[in-house]
Formats: sequence, structure tokens, C-alpha cells
Amino acid sequence: MATLPIYNLNREEVGQIEVADDIFAAEVRRHLFYEVIKWQLACRRAGTASTKGRSEVRGGGQKPYRQKGTGRARQGSSRAPNHVGGGTVHGPRPRSYVYKLNKRVRTGAMRSALSLKVGSGKLLILQDLDLGEIKTKRAADVFARLAAGNALVIDGENRSLELSVRNLPKVKYLHIDGLNLFDVLRYDTLVLSEPMVRRIEGRLAK
Repeated sequence: MATLPIYNLNREEVGQIEVADDIFAAEVRRHLFYEVIKWQLACRRAGTASTKGRSEVRGGGQKPYRQKGTGRARQGSSRAPNHVGGGTVHGPRPRSYVYKLNKRVRTGAMRSALSLKVGSGKLLILQDLDLGEIKTKRAADVFARLAAGNALVIDGENRSLELSVRNLPKVKYLHIDGLNLFDVLRYDTLVLSEPMVRRIEGRLAK
């Protein structure tokens, strides 16, 4: 079992916690990051892009000019794809971009990401994330001490913390149920409350 320090809101070490090696000290398999991020972003796509074919464009029911005698190529409709304002050929249609990704790949990528944070000293475990009040200035002072760059904060139901950091451009609050690889890798520092470590271990346990 690996041992990690526990800090208070002043970034003073107040204790230690034992964590699972296969989650916080695992081999970092970076190739899994690409697979999971691609899957995650694909699932976020709305897939609402749509174009009209020639049968859906308004008008064009009458033949634009007679078949013979004009010297021009014959045309049956002014809404054919070769006309301006006509339908689109093979254009995008509403669709889902969601596809299945093996759960072992997803959990393996998250274990690698957490281990990467631990290895680079970018994982902070806090004894308590209770600010005591809803105040953005207080939250800004706390995270200025905790993290040099931007930070992702993972906690349970903590409404005061969520409201306090939502206007901070370099801090993002995320409920434990929304833990995802994209945000973990996007932010420099990952901040966890002590109970969330056990929640993550329970979710990623083999």
C-alpha cells in the first residue's frame, strides 16, 4: 500500500493515508488516454447537423424550361443539386456518435491518470474541503495556496464549495459521480477530499 500525505486548507501536512497501489501507483499506460478521450468527446457530440436533399427543398416542382430548343442542357427541376439553392448530395444527417468502449480500458486509463498525478506531485488529498461559508474571495485565497496553476476539485455534496469556486477561472468543482478522464488530465492539480479517495478506490477496484 502506498502512503500519501493529507493536508489542511493551509497546505500543512496533518496526517497520512494508505492508498491502493493498483490505482494510485499503477503503471502509466498513456496510449489508453487517447482511446478514452476520443470516446468521451465522441459521446458529447450532439450529432444534430442536417442538410436537405432535393426532395426536401421547397419549390422546384415545375420544369425550369422546355426540354428542347433552348441550346441548354435539359433540366427537370431547379432544386437539383447542380443548381444554386438546390438540395445537397450526401450531406450530414442527424446521427449519434456514441460507441461502446470496454470498461477495462476506461478504468485502466483512470488508474493511469491518477498514478500520473501522484508521480508528478499533482495530487492533493485534503482532510476537509469545508470552507465554512459561501465566499469566492475565501475560495480564491485557499486555492492560491493549494495549487500553483489550475485545479480540479473532486468532492461529494458540497454546495458551499461549488458556489464559492464557480466564478474562479482556474478552479473547477466536480461531483464524484462526474469524475472523468478528460477533466483529470486537463487540469494541472487534482484536489480530493479524504473520503473521496475511498469512493474512487471502490469504483476502480478490480
